[in-house]
Amino acid sequence: MTVAFELDGRPFTALNGGPLFKFNEAISFVVHCENQAEVDEFWEKLSEGGAKSQCGWLKDKFGVSWQIVPTVLLEMLQDKDAGKSKRVMRAMLQMHKLDIQALQQAYEQQ
Repeated sequence: MTVAFELDGRPFTALNGGPLFKFNEAISFVVHCENQAEVDEFWEKLSEGGAKSQCGWLKDKFGVSWQIVPTVLLEMLQDKDAGKSKRVMRAMLQMHKLDIQALQQAYEQQ
């Protein structure tokens, strides 16, 4: 009924809750990507047989939620210039798979 496993040095325990308890977005895994090639690869592999959603979210074939996030996005959203971070957020809200180049263009706009 339970399984213990480790991801990136962190222990996890999963419980088989039976058919009444489905996966939902309350639990998700975040994959931090250094470049667009990594975003593309994780996006395609993890969404295969699942469902793609907005803002870098997807569900895999088992119904587990994942967030595929370029590390540069976090830096842009935390910029002290509120205009930059708002433009990036607005751009991200229009995306499914996150596009680093489009996010950077929004960040650099005047």
